[in-house]
Amino acid sequence: MQSIELLAPAKTADIGIEAIRHGADAVYIGAAAFGARAAAGNSVEDIKRLVHFAHLYKAKVYVTVNTIIFEDEMQEVERLAWQLHDAKVDALIVQDLRLLSLNLPPIPLHASTQMDNRTAEKVTLLAELGFNQVVLARELTTDEIAKIHSASPATALEVFVHGALCVSLSGRCNASEALFGRSANRGQCAQVCRMAFDLIADGTTVMRDKHLLSLKDNCQIDHLEELLMAGASSLKIEGRLKDVDYVKNVTAAYSQALDAVIAKHPKDFCRASTGHSKLKFEPNVYKSFNRGFVKDTSKPDANLDTPKSIGEPVTSKTTLHNGDGLCYIEKGKLVGFRVNNANLFRPTKGTRYFRNQDTEWDKVLSKTSAERKISVSIDLYEDSIAMSDEDGLSVSLPIEERFELARTHQTENIERQLGKLGDTIFEAHSIQVHLKKNYFIPASTLSRWKRELADKLTEERLRFYPLERQGHTTTMVATEAPFEETHDPSIPVMTCRYCIRRQLGICTKEHATSSLRMAKNLSLQLANGATFRLEFDCKNCFMKLYLQ
Repeated sequence: MQSIELLAPAKTADIGIEAIRHGADAVYIGAAAFGARAAAGNSVEDIKRLVHFAHLYKAKVYVTVNTIIFEDEMQEVERLAWQLHDAKVDALIVQDLRLLSLNLPPIPLHASTQMDNRTAEKVTLLAELGFNQVVLARELTTDEIAKIHSASPATALEVFVHGALCVSLSGRCNASEALFGRSANRGQCAQVCRMAFDLIADGTTVMRDKHLLSLKDNCQIDHLEELLMAGASSLKIEGRLKDVDYVKNVTAAYSQALDAVIAKHPKDFCRASTGHSKLKFEPNVYKSFNRGFVKDTSKPDANLDTPKSIGEPVTSKTTLHNGDGLCYIEKGKLVGFRVNNANLFRPTKGTRYFRNQDTEWDKVLSKTSAERKISVSIDLYEDSIAMSDEDGLSVSLPIEERFELARTHQTENIERQLGKLGDTIFEAHSIQVHLKKNYFIPASTLSRWKRELADKLTEERLRFYPLERQGHTTTMVATEAPFEETHDPSIPVMTCRYCIRRQLGICTKEHATSSLRMAKNLSLQLANGATFRLEFDCKNCFMKLYLQ
């Protein structure tokens, strides 16, 4: 049976804890340095706190060390790796293969998507180098994933299922570094792809002020079964810069969808962690930040009008609230406003509205919106009381007290008192009273037993957590000098599966009538005058950008 994990992002340890409460089987988080989101760093102590909480549920914590590393930083990275090992982190997510030359601790390594993992050959090589999980490129089809899985069946494949899409192949975007000296491969992306461009065809400006590289977002919530069948074992939600409400909602939505798929294939798949989440809201991915969703990540499309969140479509069934945020597109630009009085709001005929802020929804998520419990059974005997969890761990206490006989029947009262496990991580699903006589046991005694059993079982879960460790042989891997060191003008600043020709309906492989189809030279220009020459590899469906 294949264990499947839902992997959620964590900007902070507290957000990671909420992700686990809302159904995540694992979370990924950045340390104080060397993560591909420099603005989402965390101390080792905070990560250790997250690890402690996660491991109670057999959930995992992965830490990103997924930037390129300069030579004078190598020893610092080595020290960080050992600190994270000692904090009992489950794996490191790595981009720079030069790290394999360090004295790494025996901790599993995951190959970051920043390595541009698109082929079976690449994944097989990474497995040979000691990576036991590979984060695949976002642009792959299910058929391509299946081929990779077939070629390397022992390697866990991690697939992005939700969130922002990079227009360039991951790890091969040099635009931010080329323009502003802010390397995306060093966690400092300036998001050039979200900026507005003019499109120039054979020297003539044909489109102005459009977000021609700003892709819509990824949403595979209706395709999880296909991904699992193709060989994906880790389903990853993008968003280490997202706020807690986003993580709560999207994680809960995908957890429910994943449970539904597993229910259809109970002999093939199971969840990687234990416990069950109880939600106090109905998840809806459209209510969280989104730019609209692509239909096919292998042939993604852009939202030319705005890189901002549009939210959920407003329909005749939508109930608006005072203070809601609405938006619409007018003359190619996003226009947003607040609804001051929902009862008086009248939509303009012919205008398509979206709600990108639901005030009532925000109120629900601002409070405790989920709890996660581990099922236990409690058995009370004459001389002992025991508590066993859903993973088969059990603890017990000896009973040395002697109790008086009760005048009234006590079994129901004892079961009711023992079933109140309060703010512990446990929930009683079975309570059996095996007493031979009808004893009166004070509520204070029952409460003490519950508390002591819960504490002992919590310690037992941490003691028997199946922490994976993996030794590494120091290896020198030949790699090309990064763009950040060479600034080689012959290297594209972006390499994309997205194609502006296809986006505008002028693909040379498709029937197109626009006069733009005949244009020989296309380029993009920013407001500051920076210009990118476009080069098209139509045979392989790639578009490359070079800074002129």
